[in-house]
Amino acid sequence: MPLTLEQLNAADAVTAAALLDGLYEHSPWIAETALAQRPFKSLAHIKHAMAQVLAQAPGQAQLDLIRAHPELAGKAMVGNTLTAESTNEQNQAGLTQCTPEEFARIQQLNADYNARFGFPFILAVRGPRGQGLPKQEIIDTFARRLANPVDFERAEALRNIHRIAEIRLNDKFGYAPTLGNDVWDWQERLAQHSDAGYAEKGQLTVTYLTDAHRACAQALSHWMRECGFDEVEIDAVGNVVGRYHGATPDAKVLLTGSHYDTVRNGGKYDGRLGIFVPMACVRELHRQGKRLPFGIEVVGFAEEEGQRYKATFLGSGALIGQFNPAWLEQKDADGIAMREAMQHAGLCVDDIPKLQRDPARYLGFIEVHIEQGPVLNEQGIPLGVVTSINGGKRYVCEMIGMASHAGTTPMDRRRDAAVGVAELALYAEQRAAQDGDSVATIGQLTVPNGSINVVPGRCQFSLDMRAPTDPQRDALAADILAELEAIARRRGLRFSAELSMQVAAAPSATAWQQRWERAVEALGVPVFRLPSGAGHDAMKLHEIMPQAMLFTRGLHSGISHNPLESTTSDDMQLAIDAFSHVLHQIATETP
Repeated sequence: MPLTLEQLNAADAVTAAALLDGLYEHSPWIAETALAQRPFKSLAHIKHAMAQVLAQAPGQAQLDLIRAHPELAGKAMVGNTLTAESTNEQNQAGLTQCTPEEFARIQQLNADYNARFGFPFILAVRGPRGQGLPKQEIIDTFARRLANPVDFERAEALRNIHRIAEIRLNDKFGYAPTLGNDVWDWQERLAQHSDAGYAEKGQLTVTYLTDAHRACAQALSHWMRECGFDEVEIDAVGNVVGRYHGATPDAKVLLTGSHYDTVRNGGKYDGRLGIFVPMACVRELHRQGKRLPFGIEVVGFAEEEGQRYKATFLGSGALIGQFNPAWLEQKDADGIAMREAMQHAGLCVDDIPKLQRDPARYLGFIEVHIEQGPVLNEQGIPLGVVTSINGGKRYVCEMIGMASHAGTTPMDRRRDAAVGVAELALYAEQRAAQDGDSVATIGQLTVPNGSINVVPGRCQFSLDMRAPTDPQRDALAADILAELEAIARRRGLRFSAELSMQVAAAPSATAWQQRWERAVEALGVPVFRLPSGAGHDAMKLHEIMPQAMLFTRGLHSGISHNPLESTTSDDMQLAIDAFSHVLHQIATETP
């Protein structure tokens, strides 16, 4: 019989420790220590309690735990001395049926890894979905992680150990993240559509109104109908809109959703998670025959990334009346105008103004999104409540000095434009760090017509500065620009700095942020607050209605805009549960 929370909470210390035996390889002390936090509210509470114990353990204890794990397809597997849990996991991943070539490759990787790090390679081989990773993905991950810095890889090993323990705990309780698995599967199916030229390489790229983009829209609209939405449409800019009516015809509406387009060679979860989470919630309401005192409108925004045309946030912008008609004449790399692409897709350009929403009809906007950063992953926390979407300023800049001979110009006579920018880059790094949550980046740096034996006379560069509030953003920009001027003056250089973009910060509405916080707390995981450094559709809706976001933890140090972008079905399930909790809160608050 599966274990229950009631049994675990009621058991004496010795019995409870025995019930949790085997979660961490040959290390029962982790679960034993975590039991002091009983009574547990949920499995998520147990998982976090154990993660806390290990995070607070001495470094040697952490290292001993890592070294207690067997090598993948190693001597313990060959010698039949693996624990029952490890045997099951390696078997599910097919490691017990390696070809001679695969086995030889893994043995070499094991040897190289141990020589570099001094501990065995740890990977949760049952994967983010819990059903086992393909052998080639395991081998590719093994090879990729060999290049990691030692401290980072040690932390990555511990994160994988926690994932292994999470899956083992699920097994003990007979628990499966059913809705999280459904959302995972939807994302896998949607990722089968990719633009020509990328699909052939196995890369995910979906840009505005391509064949793959329109196939995604059709798939989303079909799945929304299957979920029980009362109305589903593809609107005049290609947004996929599903409406689940409230209990009364005049009920206000909760707006939610995210985007389904991607960057080139991107990940499967950026944006799309925020469509599928509310879809799963609506499907459950429909299955229960339940109506809320408000409607739910889920929008799969057609364009957010600005990849095919320079029209970022086109989908959400249209909903607030910010579709720029000049965009229609923009041409993509193949010379196809946006107007032509829209007509080819069967969209009615004349209907775009009708998409503007009346904020009086809406309660607000909420969005679930993968974090796209390392913070939650490093903290060992599955969900994060967003406090603000950072405002930003971007500048296109140039430093101008004097090109001269690299061999004959003494160091104290140089007017080196590139060194001036390098000094600014170091200052920007230090200045942004003073705020804690500000960021500053010189992402582009070019020496036009540079030569190996010429002191750079010109250096073109970008400046990207972001912060959670506009005053903080402006102070950051003012300091960095002042330092740019001071560096130029001190080094005998000239500069130009042209503002190319400015976007206001979008602080979360207090009441809506608190709803997310209550939902997360109810799940038994800590409430962790953080700003969003990336822009999201929520920042557009913020202009006409209250908004708040919830982040889910990403794997691989939270990398995003990258094929490695990933999260687990367990974390997706928690996001669905939190979303459902927010729906319940609003329902109890609504007259």
